[in-house]
Amino acid sequence: MSTPVPPSRRRHLSAPGTAAPRQPVDQAKVGRRAVRRRAAGMTATEAAVALEDARLQQHMDRDREDLADNERGPAEVAEWERIALLLAATGGVYDPQTDAVAQDELAADRRAEEAEQQRLKAQQQLAARADELAALAGAGRLDRTVESQPGDEAARNLLAQRGDYRCPKVDNWLAQALADHSGHYAEPAARTAAVGSLPPAVRAHAALLAALARTGARACDGELEFAARLAQADPAATNALAAWLDRALAPTDPAGTGGAR
Repeated sequence: MSTPVPPSRRRHLSAPGTAAPRQPVDQAKVGRRAVRRRAAGMTATEAAVALEDARLQQHMDRDREDLADNERGPAEVAEWERIALLLAATGGVYDPQTDAVAQDELAADRRAEEAEQQRLKAQQQLAARADELAALAGAGRLDRTVESQPGDEAARNLLAQRGDYRCPKVDNWLAQALADHSGHYAEPAARTAAVGSLPPAVRAHAALLAALARTGARACDGELEFAARLAQADPAATNALAAWLDRALAPTDPAGTGGAR
């Protein structure tokens, strides 16, 4: 049975200024791995003796308040029980390298580590894209020459969470791209996904821009800025106006039946 971890080592407080708190140590896992290291090379008889020692230590520790929530001790007893049963059934000596349970746990840890690395990489890429869009917006270069990319909605949301003053310009750019079906919005699936990932005002802005484009009227730079203001003030009314324009611009049946083509 291992010596209980001193309280000072059980704390996992974040240092001031760190980005995120460290993950707490899985004491049960620590206990299982300590048992496996000790059990390496043991016979069934030796494992049985070690199990009895662990049970005795656990019994002695039952009234210790500082160990009331400690998961390591019970985990060690359970692991000794498992290994003792394994050796009783298979004979030979214990080898963690051939222990399917131990190897499955290690494989799960590797998968979790890979997933965490992918998550951190995605976070870094998202932050970099948000910074790029903000910089372009601040320099007045976020226009139709910049193509939207998958994940730009999340980058926009990150800017909004930061309270970045350039976010409205990014909103206008995304609305224009959605209206034009340009960049990654050329894909219908991306336009459908935008419904759940962009604010109502941005979607309403895009709908009105698309409807205005169907009028065929040319607009000078900045002449359609009113569309963004309308969408911000009342997205529902803006969508209603866009729908009305679509109906008004729909071609009629040349035969005079009144049906739209």
